[in-house]
Amino acid sequence: MTKGTAKEMRWHKDERVDDGVLRHPADSLEWKSFDEKYLNFASDPRSVRLGLASDGFNPFGSMSNSYSMWPVILIPYNLPPWLCMKQSNLLLSLLIPGPKGPGMDIDVYLQPLIDDLKILWGDGIETYDAFMKQNFQLHASLLWTINDFPAYGILSGWSTKGKLACPVCHVHTCSAYLKHGRKQC
Repeated sequence: MTKGTAKEMRWHKDERVDDGVLRHPADSLEWKSFDEKYLNFASDPRSVRLGLASDGFNPFGSMSNSYSMWPVILIPYNLPPWLCMKQSNLLLSLLIPGPKGPGMDIDVYLQPLIDDLKILWGDGIETYDAFMKQNFQLHASLLWTINDFPAYGILSGWSTKGKLACPVCHVHTCSAYLKHGRKQC
């Protein structure tokens, strides 16, 4: 990592203006609650907070071709808002190809990434900070997933169809069976 990038990774702690306006995930209640709960992680501004984005698409743009690609992209939210979503900072961690989407077997593909994230959360890995000119123990945490509702169901293993489709409401979901449509709504 270059000296400039290493400095930018500290932006959320060193340079962000906390004026109560939501401009960056670091301004969110979730980020602040996470910092309160995990003080050791939060004490080092170099600890990386990640988002995971995934969704399937047909790479050929033709619905007559049945083929699917599922990119799994990590987003480093330590960076300032004008950099964290820049293509050069998105981390393509997996690309799942196949004649159809991975469906509920996505966990098989995600397992190596999950294993790496567990290491980064626990012991971390020793790396060099070019800005501070010293080695340190790098830690990372996955804070958010970014996906549409069907991809949410696949990533979480939760059924997003039928009577209990809402993972928040669960048994208190207000749904009705459409007799002529033969489906829940």
